[in-house]
Amino acid sequence: MKYNFDTYINRKKTDCFKWDFGKYSKPGMIPMWVADMDFCSPPEILEALHRRIDHGIFGYTFQPAELVEVVIERLKRLYNWDIESEWLVWLPGLVTGFNVACRAFASENDNIATAIPVYYPFLQAPRNNNQSIIKIPVIKENNRWTLDFELIENLVSRKTKMFLFCNPHNPGGTMFAKDELLKFADICERNDIIICSDEIHCDLILDKTKSHIPIASLSPDIAKRTITLMAPSKTFNIAGLGCSFAIISDKKLRAEYIAAMAGLVPHANILGYTAALAAYKHGDEWLAELLDYLRENFKLIQEYVDKMPGFSISKHEATYLAWIDVSKSGIKNPVKFFENVGVGFSNGASFGGRGFIRMNFGCPRSVLKEALERAYNAVSKMHLVF
Repeated sequence: MKYNFDTYINRKKTDCFKWDFGKYSKPGMIPMWVADMDFCSPPEILEALHRRIDHGIFGYTFQPAELVEVVIERLKRLYNWDIESEWLVWLPGLVTGFNVACRAFASENDNIATAIPVYYPFLQAPRNNNQSIIKIPVIKENNRWTLDFELIENLVSRKTKMFLFCNPHNPGGTMFAKDELLKFADICERNDIIICSDEIHCDLILDKTKSHIPIASLSPDIAKRTITLMAPSKTFNIAGLGCSFAIISDKKLRAEYIAAMAGLVPHANILGYTAALAAYKHGDEWLAELLDYLRENFKLIQEYVDKMPGFSISKHEATYLAWIDVSKSGIKNPVKFFENVGVGFSNGASFGGRGFIRMNFGCPRSVLKEALERAYNAVSKMHLVF
């Protein structure tokens, strides 16, 4: 391998949200929670940032024309999706993106739907805009999480103005197939529901038999009611630089979205644009090696989960976030249970999934193995006591 993902980089005392925030800053704690990898970004990104910093001036800026061209080329190459430059709306982050969508397309008397469990800011965004939210649980079929289409049909209505959609799914790890996307889009079309599709994990495909399909790429009619949100941030570990984008083909939809941003949403920053361009131009080789490394990390998680009574994990197709079912383990408070042995998982309840924990495995294998060993030993001791 050209790139070394085994290298441990100490992130303590760097004002790192993952390692220095609250309880995660305790000595000996291994944080496996927030979706932030512990790998150094590709060297091409670092080199581009150094060149920009060496220029020495960091004034107001706008998106580079080359970045727009690279994004258009990338979407065509990966998804056979033809987009136009004016469809791109640049953002400082994806959470901003779906909060703007809630503000733009629903009033206080409307409701917004989403499938749970889901990335918890999805659950907060409607509330931020004084809207109600319809939570529609996903279902498991063939050991894989998918949408409950019948329940969606029953719960949405003309009062439902938007569906906050997550594909690949965080935390479930599913990449929705074409037939699933078409069924979902058909429901939204018949009920005149706008789709806000968070596709930030679209590059992080672990199942080699699968490909990501942007829902808006399926047809012009679907695209007309869709806001697609993407970013290089999770893929190339540059989330702190704040550069994302929305793709909105419909002129009216795009104008309403931009109007909702006015006076509130700052531009993406100069270093974010620089990093995004370098990532998309030069990062593919690094990404290919990263995915191979993450696949091996997930295999290690599966091995440990299989040894732990009452623990299970479903088929995992994408993302570096494992969704682990601990509901049959007998552990009443799994997050606190594992924090007591120095491992910090995300609480599934925050995503709308009680009885689950979410584990970030985007880290050197030595760190992952230590965290899994601690978890396994704690569970083993609990069963010895019983």
